[in-house]
Amino acid sequence: MNEYDEAVLKAFLKMQYDIFDEEVAGSLEEAEEFLEDCLAVVCDTIGDVREYFEEEGTDLCEMDDRQLMEAEEVHELPDGRFLILEV
Repeated sequence: MNEYDEAVLKAFLKMQYDIFDEEVAGSLEEAEEFLEDCLAVVCDTIGDVREYFEEEGTDLCEMDDRQLMEAEEVHELPDGRFLILEV
């Protein structure tokens, strides 16, 4: 599998119902395909999330880590990593 390891894919399958109105993936393979199509990014720390958005040109100077973690595109994974999913 690509950058999306099994833990990420399983977590996405569970959290997809919190993100979307309907199921977007029914298997690990479909989850991986969906995340690849969306260009989703997995970050190890909230600092990496901040760095990702800054590299994308997003001005985060007024956002603290808590606010960043609550952003619509940022989803905390059970293992402490973060999935950035911009849809």
